[in-house]
Amino acid sequence: MDFTYSEKSLAMAEKLNAFMAEHIIPANREYLRVHDRGEFPLELIQGLKAKAKAAGLWNLFLPSLPEDQPGTRLSNSDYAPLAEIMGRFYWCSEVFNCNPPDTGNMELLHLFGTEEQKQQWFYPLLNGDIRSVFSMTEPDVASSDATNICTTITREGDEYVISGRKWYSSAASHPLAKFTIVMGVTDSSEETPVHRRQSMVIVPLNTPGVRIVRDYTILNHRMTDGICEVVFDQVRVPASNLLGEEGAGFALAQARLGPGRVHHCMRAIGMAELALELMCDRVVQRTAFGKKLADFANNQDLIARSRMEIDQARLLTLQCASKIDNEGNRAATVDVSAIKYVTAIMLQNVADRAMQVYGGAGLTPDTPLAFLFTWGRAMRFLDGPDEVHLRNVARQELKYAKANPGFTEKYMTPYLEE
Repeated sequence: MDFTYSEKSLAMAEKLNAFMAEHIIPANREYLRVHDRGEFPLELIQGLKAKAKAAGLWNLFLPSLPEDQPGTRLSNSDYAPLAEIMGRFYWCSEVFNCNPPDTGNMELLHLFGTEEQKQQWFYPLLNGDIRSVFSMTEPDVASSDATNICTTITREGDEYVISGRKWYSSAASHPLAKFTIVMGVTDSSEETPVHRRQSMVIVPLNTPGVRIVRDYTILNHRMTDGICEVVFDQVRVPASNLLGEEGAGFALAQARLGPGRVHHCMRAIGMAELALELMCDRVVQRTAFGKKLADFANNQDLIARSRMEIDQARLLTLQCASKIDNEGNRAATVDVSAIKYVTAIMLQNVADRAMQVYGGAGLTPDTPLAFLFTWGRAMRFLDGPDEVHLRNVARQELKYAKANPGFTEKYMTPYLEE
């Protein structure tokens, strides 16, 4: 299998790297300065977005982008190295309109939205005029199984009434956030299959009854655009805000999470590359016990293991991206689970090693390592915990074993007694 990047992808990567060097790296210090004040650097981001759009570095992630909308229409395989580059600065995906949760929401609106919904929400998202939120996870149930969610979406005449509590609603405190896609239960009948009880509705954030309870940290790191807990208290929206059809919420969630998980993994590989580069730079410069840190065999082992783990994760991710491009999202379900598990663990491990090499400095905000470690740890929950993805891979292996009984005996027969 050939994972050589296409000429189009390489050209875009060169263009993106040049943009990063000219605009993103110089802006990083200002971004972090504003972030540390607890504010969102909206003016900075909006200025960079205008430059990215003018440079043709816009909506890089959506292969089936409508022809009349701005974007590059890259395949998942071609997008992979670009996502890696953006991943080196966790905040900069928004500059190129390639940031979650907007990318996943755009996928949903593109695939299942009505023309009215597209005009009101999809096209402004594609243009970078607004931001969006996705509200599925709940604090009171094991949301790794989406059939457990308790938020209710009740039809009353020409309206839906939503009541429930969500958390990990990312970007809810972003100053441009205008709506959230809420997943809830529309049919609680025991006769209805559990995977047909959920639906999704679009809820403008300024609707009466929507309340952001808190914007919390993850491992004491505050995300600038918010990781929020949101309450929906008898929130009323028009029935026309239903996304897709009633009972299709679970299927829509799967359609949304597949590409989103792949994008997370691509960015995580870029984060790990940054951690490895910082680690190598540290060991060739730092002296301890009369020797450069690079001369100690244990540090060399950390570097070698990190390089191999990054490359393994990248190859697995590219294989998954290729399958999605050629066979569709459904065919790559197990592959997505595999890379989601492998890449999150890899990022956490590489960042941890780099932190160890940096000593006390690795625990401080003086380097991005503490955040990279935090994000690797968070990835082991977001878009499904490790356990769910491991189970998906195991099920596939066991399915093959059950379909091929006697496999062991076929190979053991020569060694068994007559």
